[in-house]
Amino acid sequence: MTLKGFRRLDGFDPRTTLAREDLADQALDGIVRARAYRATQALQCAGYAVAVHQAPDAQSEQIDQLIFGEIFDVLERREGFAWGRARRDGYVGWVQDHQLKNDVLAPTHRVSALRTLAFHQPDAHATSNMLLTLNSLVTVEEDRGRFVKVARAGWVFSHHLAEIGVFDTDPVAVAERHLGAPYFWGGRESVALDCSGLVQQALFACGRACPRDADLQEAALGHAIERENLRRGDLVFWHGHVAWMLDDANVIHATGHSMQVAVEALDAVVQRFEDAPRSKRL
Repeated sequence: MTLKGFRRLDGFDPRTTLAREDLADQALDGIVRARAYRATQALQCAGYAVAVHQAPDAQSEQIDQLIFGEIFDVLERREGFAWGRARRDGYVGWVQDHQLKNDVLAPTHRVSALRTLAFHQPDAHATSNMLLTLNSLVTVEEDRGRFVKVARAGWVFSHHLAEIGVFDTDPVAVAERHLGAPYFWGGRESVALDCSGLVQQALFACGRACPRDADLQEAALGHAIERENLRRGDLVFWHGHVAWMLDDANVIHATGHSMQVAVEALDAVVQRFEDAPRSKRL
């Protein structure tokens, strides 16, 4: 995923700058020109995976997602939508207002399983309240041993959670857990996601911050290496696309070619792109 259909404002990237010609974040006063400035309000995502839209319209393009527990700094509310910036990955867009909660709860754990269910009762035979995806940020209110009670969700199997600060160590192994997941533009959760979403979530699971889009990732992550030096864990970039090296000859990526997370020979992917691959090591 990369820049598409956005117009730059005063040289700042509108994907990550909470500003329009009429309104901007108060923190940008004197930096970005706008007719008015306002302080943001921190709201918290209470849905499983909530679309961040390009416009205040549920049918408009999904450009990102919020996952459960993430903070959305809101600058404007209009006709059932909130316009703001996702604090975790910095992306700006519109979110349906009813998916956000005013009271922000401090997370105690993150979901470390690829996905897990939140149950109505601390019992595997109970009905399910909702699904939670990898890297969701949760607040544990009660511990019954095998199950813990998560605020705004329900009872979750305790071994599917990790305390804040406890992370995986191999982002490629995290990516491999997503094999077969459908490709979904703007997606960054375990059921369906795009190429940069896969990279981002694998790095989040390993405790590493990561921008949202492939071009932003290429600019921010690692250092350049030559193709002949590629190894597991390196990233390969093309215009609008990114893939993990699975080993020295194969990649794992979320690809629109097969519409899923798949393993392919690097040479086969290179043949499909007009631009030469660029490689980074983290």
